[in-house]
Amino acid sequence: MTTRARGAGAETREQILDAAVCVMHNIGLARTTTKEIAHAAGLSEAALYRHFTDKADLFLCMIGERVPQLVTALHDLPSRVGRRTVRGNLDEIVRVALPFYEQALPVAAALFAEPELLARHQERLRSKNVGPHRAIEHLAAYVRAEQRLGRIGRRVDPEAAAWLVLGPCIGRTLMRRFMGESADPEADDRFSKTLLHTLMLSLAPDRRA
Repeated sequence: MTTRARGAGAETREQILDAAVCVMHNIGLARTTTKEIAHAAGLSEAALYRHFTDKADLFLCMIGERVPQLVTALHDLPSRVGRRTVRGNLDEIVRVALPFYEQALPVAAALFAEPELLARHQERLRSKNVGPHRAIEHLAAYVRAEQRLGRIGRRVDPEAAAWLVLGPCIGRTLMRRFMGESADPEADDRFSKTLLHTLMLSLAPDRRA
């Protein structure tokens, strides 16, 4: 295969994934078919199967590749240890986590209505050691690193602190989705500031005797 052909193939694959995201958000996972996706992408169904083995494979790739922003931010945390402020670093995570869950939770919720697809997704997560638990692990590791520098109190449990950062983001998104409310950047900004102000009262460095 030539470089040009590989490039065209990758572009078509991206086009299909974009179409899948659009269709799923418009009509839901249960009603989304390869025919609907192909139509939205301006392709034939046969073209889809040149890039994905079946609908399940397509959706698993969409879940793994279309909502990666939080993963990137978490992977960057080690480089931020000891730099800027702890509050500023965690604030950045919250501001990325809110839109991440806004995109990811509807897909995750839909998966529970598709037991076979959910099982395949869980198996893929296990085989690659990825998934929601990794977000907590990354954040907890960051907290431990800052504790070693004295920027977070030694009394703080790192895993609990990680849950206190991401848990409210998940809860806020679930509540908003359940009530049919749209994302509100200004409200999210206020939420982030209030959450971090409250959280930092618990994470403050130990007082020196």
